Amino acid sequence: METLLINEDEVRSLLTMDRAIAAVENAFKKIGLEEASNIPRARAVTDHAQIHVMGASHKTASAMGAKIYSTSRKNPAQFLVTLFDGKTGRLLALLQADHLGRIRTGAASAVATKFLAKPDASTLGVLGAGHQAKTQILAIAQVRPLKVVRLWSRSMDRASALAGELKNEGFPVAIEVQATPVDAIRSMEILVTATSAADPFVEAGWLEPGQHINAIGSNYLGRSELFPQAVSRCDLIVVDHRDQAKMESGDLEKPLDEKLIHWSAIRDLGPLLVGRYPGRVNSEQITLFKSNGLAIQDVACAKVIHDLAIQQGVGKVVNW
Repeated sequence: METLLINEDEVRSLLTMDRAIAAVENAFKKIGLEEASNIPRARAVTDHAQIHVMGASHKTASAMGAKIYSTSRKNPAQFLVTLFDGKTGRLLALLQADHLGRIRTGAASAVATKFLAKPDASTLGVLGAGHQAKTQILAIAQVRPLKVVRLWSRSMDRASALAGELKNEGFPVAIEVQATPVDAIRSMEILVTATSAADPFVEAGWLEPGQHINAIGSNYLGRSELFPQAVSRCDLIVVDHRDQAKMESGDLEKPLDEKLIHWSAIRDLGPLLVGRYPGRVNSEQITLFKSNGLAIQDVACAKVIHDLAIQQGVGKVVNW
């Protein structure tokens, strides 16, 4: 049985942002139509490291698979996606998945922004300049004609380095590095919170009517970027998947406990995309997309990568 091994450089060459956005949007729609299924992330720990496992099936793409990755304070995270044929069960590919994870997370924010931000939104404020920030900026630029991007990080050096990197790569919008988080998001129509903050720091008073927020930094209960009052200011809250959100959305945990918001009013992105729920209904609403990251996003992107790799003769074929 032949299986394709696809490394990070090959993934990077094949999975462009526009391809990732199309794959992720389709995957969310299939979730909404109940033509795909998602298994929430599970974790197991040792004294020194943690393993994370999540799975999904995508019926119409005839694909299924799992994302498996390790985290440790001693080494960088190690990411792997397994891709299986949805009809035969054959192992199609093993993919290194660091870049895949970053680009599909950006793609999910782009999809949410496409459906929830104001149609004419052209300004973006980003909090955080780590591994996820770059792909968030590149993805959102695919779905809205950005004119201004403001960036803040606890490390000004890191923020400046990211701004310089994007400029050197030809990103057409200047990145304005800001000294404080409120300066980065004030008057911005689209916001991204992509920090490693354990405690909330985004205040309710910073938010303005008409803004759309992509909160992607935390996927653990007990960790959040937005204060509960900031979350409760949002007129529409959308999660990538309700089952996983209940296990991981630290940003929603306290607002729910304090009864500032209720699950009955929180929507899933997939059903919203296929018209089962309304999205933004006016230009004054504040909308929030709480992203945790789903295996269906990884599987959908892995299938695109695999098919392109076969067409282009990329990857290493092994016979198990």
